[in-house]
Amino acid sequence: MGASGFTAVIKIRGVNPFILVSTLRASAIKPGWRKPLPVLVRINGKPEKAWRINMMPVGDGSFYLYLHGDIRKASGTAVGDRVRVEMEFDPAYKNGPQHRMPGWFKKALAGNPQAMKNWTALIPSPQKGDTSLLLAPRFGARIVRRHN
Repeated sequence: MGASGFTAVIKIRGVNPFILVSTLRASAIKPGWRKPLPVLVRINGKPEKAWRINMMPVGDGSFYLYLHGDIRKASGTAVGDRVRVEMEFDPAYKNGPQHRMPGWFKKALAGNPQAMKNWTALIPSPQKGDTSLLLAPRFGARIVRRHN
């Protein structure tokens, strides 16, 4: 691993810990990319199998690399720590929903034209997130209500 390696301080934006990835570093990973950038990341060499994370564009060519709790826990890091970052473009990234839509949800959409219209109007990112949440039974009913 390691198309790009550098050190940085973990900062916080609102409640979200992040590392700012400069335009130069982001361009080294994927030149000209202006949308969420899928990368494989390790912080201080952890975890052994790199995390899949989408870096979010700032708007000036740089990106926010948000560090969720699992990656901070695995790397033993916190906001304010100087860390070693290893990252590379994630060539296995697939756009759109990553999980098959559960049959019960597909059936519910088919039986409700307004819900189907609202679902198909969503851009892929919310569909992707909602589809993965549908696999967790306690969230499924909430999502069906939200798209009605």
